[in-house]
Amino acid sequence: MSDRALYTPLEADPEWERHQDDLTHRAVVIGAERSREVRGRLHGAGVDPAAVRSVADLAGIPVLAKDRIPDLQAADPPFGGMLGVPVAELRRIFQSPGPILDPEGDRPDFWRMAPALWAAGFRPGQVALNTFSYHLTPGAHMLDAGLREVGCVVIPGGVGNSAAQMALAAQAGAGAYVGTPQFLLTLLEHGAELSPPFSFERALVTGAPLPDALRSELQDGYGVDLFQAYGTADAGLLGYECPRKHGWHVEPRVVVEIVEPASGAAVAPGETGEVVVTSPNDAYPLVRFGTGDLSAFLSEPCDCGRASPRLVGFLGRVGEGIKVRGMFVHPRQLAAALSANRGVARYQGVVTADGHRDVLTVSVEAAPGADLDADALADAVSLEIKVRAAVDLVPPGTIRDGGPPLVDARDL
Repeated sequence: MSDRALYTPLEADPEWERHQDDLTHRAVVIGAERSREVRGRLHGAGVDPAAVRSVADLAGIPVLAKDRIPDLQAADPPFGGMLGVPVAELRRIFQSPGPILDPEGDRPDFWRMAPALWAAGFRPGQVALNTFSYHLTPGAHMLDAGLREVGCVVIPGGVGNSAAQMALAAQAGAGAYVGTPQFLLTLLEHGAELSPPFSFERALVTGAPLPDALRSELQDGYGVDLFQAYGTADAGLLGYECPRKHGWHVEPRVVVEIVEPASGAAVAPGETGEVVVTSPNDAYPLVRFGTGDLSAFLSEPCDCGRASPRLVGFLGRVGEGIKVRGMFVHPRQLAAALSANRGVARYQGVVTADGHRDVLTVSVEAAPGADLDADALADAVSLEIKVRAAVDLVPPGTIRDGGPPLVDARDL
């Protein structure tokens, strides 16, 4: 497959299938050579890497769940035996919620974001505002690298300061946006108050749900040509919308399976299962990496001309993590922030929605005789999870004994 295929429709189904089989074989061989984690899993399953020649052959390899990575990294620091190159050859090291260390290999567009941006109409010379965080987590750098690969001029906005960011975007003539759809709405509300009013021409959103009502408000209310992409910090870009905006085309340089979460067996087309990724990445080889996300394949081809299959979108989670304002929050993070405080008897985090904006509230019961400071607890939780949370001190008996530590109460 030529480099041109990364930015233009793929040619034919047989080419796609052969390409996927080749990627599978290469990924397993690279993983066996470079990753202790992959090598151990293959050995435990009695799988000869050289014998894995097709996507179907992956069925004999156990899935590695994303939720296992923190334990792997704690037992075998810093990367749990998953790194394929010496640490000195990396460009950057990030930390995602979990906590999980994420490596960035030393090559342009390491997470392969350029195809999604190109499909969304981003072009050389266009000024784009990047509103993902440039601090510790990899999201901003993932999009930054893709924007630079396409040839865009990047404004590194980061999170917060919404009014100032929109004023800067207007001053610089930024026609494009990357970030979460919820923050895009916040910026557009500020843009409407400028003189003259300012809006973006196009946007690529990711990292948070995109309900139909929010999509309609952004596109019809503000005139933004809106596209959605899907990826993870571990595996990079996995899917993206073409101009038809119906499903996420699988990125050409990865293998995506939809499997039954408990067994790892492939599900029938159209059935819901876990998104599992295999990627021939020299720096960070992944073989049957379970993202914890649920999706399904669309059965009909897309009339845009791309032969790649499409995911229907985000259908929920298998693992414990819940995404809040573009960041995963894990129960273990709440435990790290609160369990050591002897004044905390019970706690439970609940994610709700205020309009299109996520709200995380942690209810806390105090131990007998304890005098808790809700603001101090909120600061401790927010520092740990890297998302602003509110703490509500509640009477004893409010939180059910044995109840889940983190609940998603949004209607997604």
